Amino acid sequence: MLHLPHRTVLILIDLQRAIDDPRWAKHGPRNNPGAEAAAAALLGRWRRLGWPIIHVRHDSTEPDSTYRPGTPGHLFKAEVAPVASETVIAKQVNSAFIGTDLDRHLRDISAPALVMLGVITNNSFEATVRNGGNLGHAVFVPEDACFTYAKLDLRGRVWAAEDVHALSLANLHGEYATVTSSTDILSAVPH
Repeated sequence: MLHLPHRTVLILIDLQRAIDDPRWAKHGPRNNPGAEAAAAALLGRWRRLGWPIIHVRHDSTEPDSTYRPGTPGHLFKAEVAPVASETVIAKQVNSAFIGTDLDRHLRDISAPALVMLGVITNNSFEATVRNGGNLGHAVFVPEDACFTYAKLDLRGRVWAAEDVHALSLANLHGEYATVTSSTDILSAVPH
């Protein structure tokens, strides 16, 4: 049975409209079509509990990025958009711990553990989870509240999104985080 400490922090990573741009699916569709619903369920529970919530927003400096400030993709997805009382951390590289005050903020609020979710599983999400684990944070990952897209490897093979997702999570589990499900996390926190 999973146990999460009181006031575990929920961190939502890069859940912006940018991720719905068709360019992301150039090699194939995404996995976990219900990821936003799972993320919204966790967000709703955290809000009812009054536990800390952090939204990570990618502010790309790349001219053609779907995450560039001032573009429609820069906005948060409606179902997981922050409210005024919730912390927003802006980042410009893949990890939310690089070039931001995220780690200091987590230490200032004495975060006992972190639940991290978001996108892309094998990119910004994985980088942030790895850094969080390396910095000594206890990280929990609801695998069904994250997703990625199919990926072309250096040999020309296209890997299905579900395979990319599964391998990324396998890399994280045990050393950097505990990979679980949104259902198990919801069962581990008060109602």
